[in-house]
Amino acid sequence: MSVNQQAHTGPPYGQPQPGYQGYQQPAYGGQPLPGVPQSQYGAYNGPMPGYQQPVPPQGSLRAPPTSGAPPPASGASLPSGHLAYSQFGHGDVQNGIPASAAPMQRPPASQPFLPGSAPTPVSQTSTFQQYGPPPATVQQLSNHMAGMTIGSTTASAPPPAGLGYGPPTSVPPVSGSFSATGSGLYTPYTASQGPPPTSVSQGLPLAQPPFPGQPISTQRLPTQVPGFAPPPSSTGIGPSSYPPTTGAPRPPTMPGPPLPGQTVAGPPMSQPNHISSPPPPSTMSGPHPGPPMSGLHGPPPPTHPPQPGYQMQQNGSFGQVRGPQPNYGGAYPGTPNYGSQPGPPPPPKRLDPDSIPSPIQVIEDDKSNRGSEPFVTGVRGQVPPLVTTNFLVKDQGNASPRYIRCTSYNIPCTSDMAKQSQVPLAAVIKPLATLPPEETLPYLVDHGESGPVRCNRCKAYMCPFMQFIEGGRRFQCCFCSCVTEVPPHYFQHLDHTGKRVDFYDRPELSLGSYEFLATVDYCKNNKFPSPPAFIFMIDVSYNAVKSGLVRLICEELKSLLDYLPREGNMEESVIRVGFVTYNKVLHFYNVKSSLAQPQMMVVSDVADMFVPLLDGFLVNVNESRTVIASLLEQIPEMFADTRETETVFAPVIQAGLEALKAAECAGKLFIFHTSLPIAEAPGKLKNRDDKKLINTDKEKTLFQPQTSFYNNLAKDCVAQGCCVDLFLFPNQYLDVATLGVVPYQTGGSIYKYAYFQLETDQDRFLNDLRRDVQKEVGFDAVMRVRTSTGIRATDFFGAFYMSNTTDVEMAGLDCDKTITVEFKHDDKLSEDSGALLQCALLYTSCAGQRRLRIHNLSLNCCTQLADLYRNCETDTLINYLAKYAYRGVLGSPVKTVRDALINQCAQILACYRKNCASPSSAGQLILPECMKLLPVYLNCVLKSDVLQPGPEVTTDDRAYIRQLVTSMDVAETNVFFYPRLLPLTKADVDSDSLPAAIRNSEERLSKGDIYLLENGLNIFVWVGVNVQQGLIQNLFGVSSFSQISNALSTLPVLENPFSKKVRAIVDMLQVQRSRYMKLIIVKQEDKLEMLFKHFLVEDKSLSGGASYVDFLCHMHKEIRQLLS
Repeated sequence: MSVNQQAHTGPPYGQPQPGYQGYQQPAYGGQPLPGVPQSQYGAYNGPMPGYQQPVPPQGSLRAPPTSGAPPPASGASLPSGHLAYSQFGHGDVQNGIPASAAPMQRPPASQPFLPGSAPTPVSQTSTFQQYGPPPATVQQLSNHMAGMTIGSTTASAPPPAGLGYGPPTSVPPVSGSFSATGSGLYTPYTASQGPPPTSVSQGLPLAQPPFPGQPISTQRLPTQVPGFAPPPSSTGIGPSSYPPTTGAPRPPTMPGPPLPGQTVAGPPMSQPNHISSPPPPSTMSGPHPGPPMSGLHGPPPPTHPPQPGYQMQQNGSFGQVRGPQPNYGGAYPGTPNYGSQPGPPPPPKRLDPDSIPSPIQVIEDDKSNRGSEPFVTGVRGQVPPLVTTNFLVKDQGNASPRYIRCTSYNIPCTSDMAKQSQVPLAAVIKPLATLPPEETLPYLVDHGESGPVRCNRCKAYMCPFMQFIEGGRRFQCCFCSCVTEVPPHYFQHLDHTGKRVDFYDRPELSLGSYEFLATVDYCKNNKFPSPPAFIFMIDVSYNAVKSGLVRLICEELKSLLDYLPREGNMEESVIRVGFVTYNKVLHFYNVKSSLAQPQMMVVSDVADMFVPLLDGFLVNVNESRTVIASLLEQIPEMFADTRETETVFAPVIQAGLEALKAAECAGKLFIFHTSLPIAEAPGKLKNRDDKKLINTDKEKTLFQPQTSFYNNLAKDCVAQGCCVDLFLFPNQYLDVATLGVVPYQTGGSIYKYAYFQLETDQDRFLNDLRRDVQKEVGFDAVMRVRTSTGIRATDFFGAFYMSNTTDVEMAGLDCDKTITVEFKHDDKLSEDSGALLQCALLYTSCAGQRRLRIHNLSLNCCTQLADLYRNCETDTLINYLAKYAYRGVLGSPVKTVRDALINQCAQILACYRKNCASPSSAGQLILPECMKLLPVYLNCVLKSDVLQPGPEVTTDDRAYIRQLVTSMDVAETNVFFYPRLLPLTKADVDSDSLPAAIRNSEERLSKGDIYLLENGLNIFVWVGVNVQQGLIQNLFGVSSFSQISNALSTLPVLENPFSKKVRAIVDMLQVQRSRYMKLIIVKQEDKLEMLFKHFLVEDKSLSGGASYVDFLCHMHKEIRQLLS
């Protein structure tokens, strides 16, 4: 559901919608869907054999629900024997629970079931779901219809004995329409939107991309989750108090899996994107009631006769379904049974995963709605397409969303309103982001010696929002309202609209992003900078040599040095290079071009580090090519027989820093390091790893550096412009929390290759190294964010150093790094003028040029909370919340951090419910349309390795992930917390497109298919045990499942369409991510599968993380507590 809502997009309720007239849609009106197995059941639009269907009244879409009043039902009562129209029949939309909630397997093109006929089992899996008895009252019936608020009819006639669908009493036939309000997941599919919804939990062949629910953002209206007719701008989720089934009353308490925020005795509740083990058959806590499934297959479970005995619900809005209960299997008890044979009574059923907001659906809808048009930035406060959508940006005065994304594009006018909503106001800024080739890079503007034109008072830079007055002789600052004289050389006349005549000729007047050439006043010590230097510092201790790492690095550097970054039109890079090797002592190399052989100088006094040579240490690659090549040949030989196992670390950074100081330039250190630095030297560390601290108040010490030495060293590095990139190759604990301090505070990166092995890890390491050396980077950078009166930047997250409250300092800033800035009110804002941000980055380019990069963004301001909630961006919100929480663990127990996250999100949603949603029963969970994925994504953050580690997650892993996430952009956190899962067997080998993604849950996997899961760090290829032999042969080049090797780190290159397609997909994903992902082959039922299941984030995790369904119920409970 993309978020860009104007006041009310989407057709008015009463009009038919595109692709919806009479439901006669392509692939819905009985024509088979391409690629979908034919089914024996009648097509959707014909009457079902055996049931009479009421004729839908003309004009069948219903009017908007008025506040709380029931939607008018056309036709008050049905003659007995007629089926309530809204129940099943047309479209898969039985408001809420998809029509196949019966325990039948069904083929993907969902058709109604014939009475009494058992479905043919489909060759794929049936995902055992067992359903409770059917409802006894209309209220109940609609309760599974997921609570369409259908008036206040109270009919309580028992259902006719043999039929499992609702009683033939006065159910208003909801005029053949599934609430057309964009309600929940059930908005119509238009032809372009892919297959009809399939309710995946019923065991369709997962081959077909299951899109639970239907496109949501076709009308940007509120969604209610299991499909309640929603109040505008809200997503409702199934009522949350399940009526007891016969004989099994369930208290409305919340046992079941421990939910985040509950204290639980027993094993530590922690662990991230982890592993959901199949639940035992009766205590259903995972999203799949039914027998435990390793690979989900087998005959469909028996169907059941109706059983009366449900309590009445209140107020006709089909009351509350309670949160997860002890031993309850699932959601709406009692599903219509389509006249099937009686069988044993089922265990109670749980909330249907298909009736709750689906990330995949939202992503697909945004792609189809917003992927085709360019995003033009001329309008204030526009919400951009999602990060998962491919779109072109046309800069017309606001910075591209590739540079800045905000949590909300319409911010509250007052601080009281902001406090009330609890929505954090933040921007995720990526100042040097890479643009796609079809977009224009920021123009470089040179104003000569006078430099950029700025406001006299607040020093904001000239931008499109400045107002020229007095015929163009002065301008009024849009940030502080101060009036400044226009310098004579910059003067230009105004046209009749008050715009300067040269408006379109000047990037700074017409574009959101541009660069100024900085004058000498913007340089250190008032002199222009020298070109930067790269220093390669290689650990040559026993571990590094023995693993083949030293030889690999030296081989790679021979060719890589020709690819140092350079300005667009330059022949060669001006960056100079130097080399150091080290173990307990440091070896410097003189590679001056006039030498025949390189010379080595050893510094063994590591306590007082100095650089033993000035001339010949930093050199131009082309001039010293032969000497460098000779050195790189000799290093592996020189240390081949080393027995030295100890290393130092801080002196290595000090050496690099001193070298850059001596050369009077900024630069980057590339340090390749293998072990905990225990040798006697400054910055020496001890092994303090202690798993016993997890879940105690001392757990925070695991994330803190063990000495302040490195903080001081980082400060010195930033002052010199010395950025550190650290490549770690640990075989055991090496204290990433401490070693990472300098890279982190200098704006550098950390790469970690645990248990590095040449054959499996060299591709990943070399690709990371090449990209790291070649990517665009700015040195000696300072960033400041200015805002218009009313808000100010108060908090910053990312890899940088701050010596005061306003300036973000980075020794280096590359194209992948983001800085997240939070804003707070310091005054009132006005709806008319909106709010402005200007991010100014001063940096030295890789050619040694001092530049200013400016990004401007204008936001709307609102006095109504509904406008705030209509213009939020959940992906950016999650990016901010994750960073906020990951910083929180440095000072608070992890449990406190988790509880605070849950509480803040509950407050955000409760405020919406209280102030923006139209009245409805407390049993409904109502979510704002553009925040309906907040619960699922928040649960992923809570289950992540940092906040809830499983037993196999090391302390170093957690510190590494914590630092990594802190400078991720929105696209990276999106796929990191909710990985992308693609069914490879569904890929079209003839097209360039990816197969449609599916939801991250084990019940979506079929034994007969191969899936790819990526999260930005790893790519898993999961192979089901029943995959056809031909596919295995085509992809792996072996003849059977058992012969597939887990040790593969790349897919074999085979000459067949399937192999080519899968490799193309892998390559395509690798290019999209800033790090080269490790490829891991996982065979179903193999030991590696536990690791893979860790990333199926909608399921329960082994470390106690809740499933999506359970967490949603938990959030609902929290919201209700806040509201009551």
